[in-house]
Amino acid sequence: MSAHDLIEHLGASVVGRRREIELVVAALAADRHILLEGPPGTGKSTLLREVARELGVGFEFVEGNAELTPARLIGHFDPARVLAEGYEADVFVDGPLTRALRNGSLLYIEELNRVPEETLNVLVTVMSERETHVPRLGRIGAADGFRLVAAMNPFDAVGTARISSAIYDRMCRLAVDYQSADEERSITARRSGDTTIGDRAVELTRRTRDHADLRMGSSVRGAIDLVAMAQTLADVRSLPVDDAGVTLDAALVALSGRIRVREGSSRTAEDIVTELWRDVFQPKPQRSPGDDAGKASAPTGAPT
Repeated sequence: MSAHDLIEHLGASVVGRRREIELVVAALAADRHILLEGPPGTGKSTLLREVARELGVGFEFVEGNAELTPARLIGHFDPARVLAEGYEADVFVDGPLTRALRNGSLLYIEELNRVPEETLNVLVTVMSERETHVPRLGRIGAADGFRLVAAMNPFDAVGTARISSAIYDRMCRLAVDYQSADEERSITARRSGDTTIGDRAVELTRRTRDHADLRMGSSVRGAIDLVAMAQTLADVRSLPVDDAGVTLDAALVALSGRIRVREGSSRTAEDIVTELWRDVFQPKPQRSPGDDAGKASAPTGAPT
């Protein structure tokens, strides 16, 4: 499949992201490792999974966290079999890195900036030399097609660390931001099948990203969950899906855990979600210039 055909196929399964698709495909075609960096819920893993699927290559998924040791990434000798058979090659249990190297697969590491430094150092060597060395096993070289693809969220999340220049120097980096309102409405409609409150759910979710009391807003996943919650809650309560109580409770459940209130603010996440819900789901009617025409002015000094 040509790069052009691949991009067209991906456009049918990934909403928007045309530029990002082109850049990821180009980077992989150039045999480069690539890092997608952006807020949670911006489709980084979805994009990389779909690229791997369309390319027809293996995809080894690794969740980045503090427990990802070099042994868990590379693999280990089975202790029970070592006692019986010794350190033979077939006693070694491949980890995701070793499987990706042997099979020429994409090694996808999610939340790269949560990975311990000693494990990142293993990746530096692999990216530089296209191989790794395991004591008592020997050299494991990279088959054609092996690339490291990774994703990470902004640095202000708890438990993250800054990635060293050694990692950045060996990877192409693509910044990924939130999608447009139209694209997020399309994603929400595709995932929920809703035509009643989907657009307002997206609008509410997008407003969390610009609220003065929030340091982090919700991704489009908040809108998707809001709609899903409203649909099931409406059924539980035998009410319309756009009932005020239904949509407010759905918004509180779907969004309050996804947003982060700024330090020093006296407001809670529930306060802010409720405020935004009122603005979107119960907006005040617009007053026309003639609304007050003919009304007598209150006397000076009258209570207001």
